[in-house]
Amino acid sequence: MRLGLILLAVCCLWLSAAPAWAQAIDLSHGGQITVTARGGFDWDQKAQTVTAHGDAQAVRGNVTVTADRLVAFYRKKPGAAPKATEAASKPGGAIDDTGANEIYRLEAFGHVHIFTATDQAWGDHAVYDIDQAVLVLTGHALRLTTPTDVLTARDEMEYWSKTRMSVGRGDATVTSNDGRRLRADVLVGYSDAPDADKAAPAPKPGTDAVAASGKLRKVDAFGDVVVRTRTETVTGDRGVYVPASGIARIVGNVHITRGQNQLNGAAAIVNMHTGLATMTEAPGARVRGLIVPGENGSGPTKP
Repeated sequence: MRLGLILLAVCCLWLSAAPAWAQAIDLSHGGQITVTARGGFDWDQKAQTVTAHGDAQAVRGNVTVTADRLVAFYRKKPGAAPKATEAASKPGGAIDDTGANEIYRLEAFGHVHIFTATDQAWGDHAVYDIDQAVLVLTGHALRLTTPTDVLTARDEMEYWSKTRMSVGRGDATVTSNDGRRLRADVLVGYSDAPDADKAAPAPKPGTDAVAASGKLRKVDAFGDVVVRTRTETVTGDRGVYVPASGIARIVGNVHITRGQNQLNGAAAIVNMHTGLATMTEAPGARVRGLIVPGENGSGPTKP
């Protein structure tokens, strides 16, 4: 049976300066956090934590966090007067701390799912630093989705709300909804500000979810970079991909492969829309390759 609500008001003066990212996964603003759980709550006044057990859920603004267990870390607001807290131990679990306390950290354990109307993230363990507006996800099957792209990683995922930066570490892959794919040891994605952050009026109901979420602007790739198009595979040491243009630049020990055909060089440009990769060696540099007669389709190109 649901044991009631813990209402943890966390309106901080510094939050008024935080960016209001329309639908992104940002818990650093939005008024009070409401925590509910089927298994009840533990309140540790000495450690200043509230733990929600069993089908736990935290909601702030348009962001929802669900997990097997949630732990909220709180502290007194600077200059806040001491306040009685006996109400926290009463049945129903309501805490009247609207003027004295603020949450600065939220941890989620087990079957973690964080979502808004457009963006979602999954993992086994999540830590959200509200002061820095940074989410760190670890565990198996790490995944972050937006209306246009999917980011996955093996070891860790980070989401920096203030700078609109997503980081995937360990066999990280970003896949667009039209099938374009980029993989590397580390991927760092940067998103544009959504419509609600710009000078124009806030989008009306029914506005395209992509515009409300903020489009992926650029992806930097580091270590064992692999770009796959419909016809070619390009590998290298480092890369940068701009989704709007569909252009990826790969540098360092570059190999372009189509079927049994292969070109090797120092740098390449990949057009993800056309599926063509072009070696871009410096003037006078030599491109090495293996061209197999009879292979279907034209091979990788060079200038």
